[in-house]
Amino acid sequence: MIAHVAAVALLNEAKVLAHPSSIDNVPTSAGKEDHVAMGMTGALKLRTIADLAENLVAIELLAAAEALEHRRPLKAGIGVERACAAVRKIAPPLTQDRSLSSDIARVAKAIRRGDFDSEEML
Repeated sequence: MIAHVAAVALLNEAKVLAHPSSIDNVPTSAGKEDHVAMGMTGALKLRTIADLAENLVAIELLAAAEALEHRRPLKAGIGVERACAAVRKIAPPLTQDRSLSSDIARVAKAIRRGDFDSEEML
């Protein structure tokens, strides 16, 4: 449940950051310029949203892998099984209560590296 709460918090933060930077614009150059694009601010917010998305997807991958563990010996499709195996190389199954923060961080790092983008996943 805590992972679900964390995922919702990440999503909420991303929604807040999605507020357009240009809405909070003020005149510059002693009133000679009435519009500043705020592009850099928007780019920085987008990078933060991408980081949040990586963590959110990491939580989803961990939850999916755990769900598959509870359905064994049944098997999922080949791509799902490959993704699950990739997750399990990074984070072991939950056999007892533990903090998931390091698992989430490692899976998010693998997402950023593109470990889940290979043709082998398909």
